[in-house]
Amino acid sequence: MNAESPQSFSYEPGESVQRFRKGGLSLDRAIDIVLSLSALIFLAPLLLLVALLVYIVDPGPILFGHRRLGMDGRTFRCWKFRSMVVDADARLKALLASDPVARAEWEADHKLRSDPRVTRIGHFLRKSSLDELPQFFNVLMGDMSLVGPRPIVIDEIAKYGRYFDNYCRVRPGITGLWQISGRNDVSYRRRVALDVAYVRSKSLALDMRILLLTVPRVVARRGAC
Repeated sequence: MNAESPQSFSYEPGESVQRFRKGGLSLDRAIDIVLSLSALIFLAPLLLLVALLVYIVDPGPILFGHRRLGMDGRTFRCWKFRSMVVDADARLKALLASDPVARAEWEADHKLRSDPRVTRIGHFLRKSSLDELPQFFNVLMGDMSLVGPRPIVIDEIAKYGRYFDNYCRVRPGITGLWQISGRNDVSYRRRVALDVAYVRSKSLALDMRILLLTVPRVVARRGAC
């Protein structure tokens, strides 16, 4: 397993977040555990196959744990199948230092549409969202939920501004409103608006609707990069 070095971060939940947490989400948590465990059992052969392909194409760690922010601003490692070369961090620094266009794109969305760090199998894993399957383990551990805002990195807090408190009210999700609304075809400002709308309208019915709509969106690869 490969993971970036931890970054220091401190966040004190506001009163609105604390009031939101007092209501409890026991039913949501039970559904997360049952569905994620069922998914891991059902998808076990596929998980093993993807793990094997990742290693064959680019020998090295099979999983990559990226430091992300979760509920109440707590940091955790968000697990994915490794879709980049082993020295991805070094290559990114070199690219951003030499290519102003790539640097501007990275500063805007923290993504690169033509990312030279991605391996051959990595492109397929990202397009199909198979790289995110290990996040079912994050759900079991309680770091994530099946539905919620996508987990962000510390550098993205500034993009949420005063709405960061909304982000911290719930666990980040494997899927969410952003996922079913176009993903990378949606501007970051719109993404923040979708996250805020989700948190303020959160319900079991909304979560079930998002889960059902996620499957055809993933199959159609809408907004995937």
